[in-house]
Amino acid sequence: MSDGSHDTLVYRLAQMLVKLNQGERLDPQALAEEFGVNLRTIQRDLNERFAYLPLEKIEGRYRLDPAFLGKLSTKDIERFASLAGVRGLFPSLSDEFLRDIFDARIQSALLVKGHHYEDLAGKEAQFRQLEQAIVARRHVAFEYHKDDGLKSYGSVAPFKLVNHKGIWYLAGRDGEKLKTFSLANIERVRMLETQFAADPTVEQTLRDEDGIWLGEEKREIVLKVSAEVAGYFKRRKLIANQVIEKELEDGGLIVSAKVGHVNQVLPIVRYWIPHLRIISPEGLQGEIEAELQRYLEGGGGLPVTTGLRAKESKT
Repeated sequence: MSDGSHDTLVYRLAQMLVKLNQGERLDPQALAEEFGVNLRTIQRDLNERFAYLPLEKIEGRYRLDPAFLGKLSTKDIERFASLAGVRGLFPSLSDEFLRDIFDARIQSALLVKGHHYEDLAGKEAQFRQLEQAIVARRHVAFEYHKDDGLKSYGSVAPFKLVNHKGIWYLAGRDGEKLKTFSLANIERVRMLETQFAADPTVEQTLRDEDGIWLGEEKREIVLKVSAEVAGYFKRRKLIANQVIEKELEDGGLIVSAKVGHVNQVLPIVRYWIPHLRIISPEGLQGEIEAELQRYLEGGGGLPVTTGLRAKESKT
């Protein structure tokens, strides 16, 4: 195929996709006349090149399934047209793959919070399995690598694939408890026949939660922020679930946060030393200062956990 003929093909397919996306019913004969090609070429476009689209044929005219109308951007349309035009050169671009790209429901399976940079090489197949299970609301079974060994999960309701600060997690309900599982530690995913019902409460929790410690009992941490850095905390939430409780006369702040794990707060406190102090829970500020003293005395780096810290989600 020459470059010129390929460009013409892509243009034609893009225009047809625009019409479909706008809800038009396409008459093959009228399209043949519009683009200056024969009827068989248009029929090939609709029946072969667009085989991955959810098209309906009514009285000889083609239209897009109404559930998909308006879901494509201009960039999407150009991309799909190009894919459809060269798909013969790339057998890996299967009907299923293209249909999933087009299907906006797949996007509802994902939730990205922060930068996406985790390398999931080798995990692509199970990522797609989990996407499909989320869309179909079907339970999954899998094995999970924990610090104390491999654990099997026989029936988890998967709600979202969450990207938190570049790391992918599966948010799912194990029994009655909402948990997060690191995707890198999941193996041997199986989609089960059983289904689960949509749960708006879970969906809202996932949208609102700043961290990945789901299902944990929330605890409140209160901090004093010095005037020197108060502006940063006023401009945006630097701490999970941050609430400014009070502005002090010297320009400082009293800030609270309800978290499922204190590690949602401690890294920020350490980063902003000496401008942040933990007021409550009582004793936590002392532990941080003791850690720093050990560090300064050459006792090594800061420990991962302390006596007052909540346990991680027991996934």
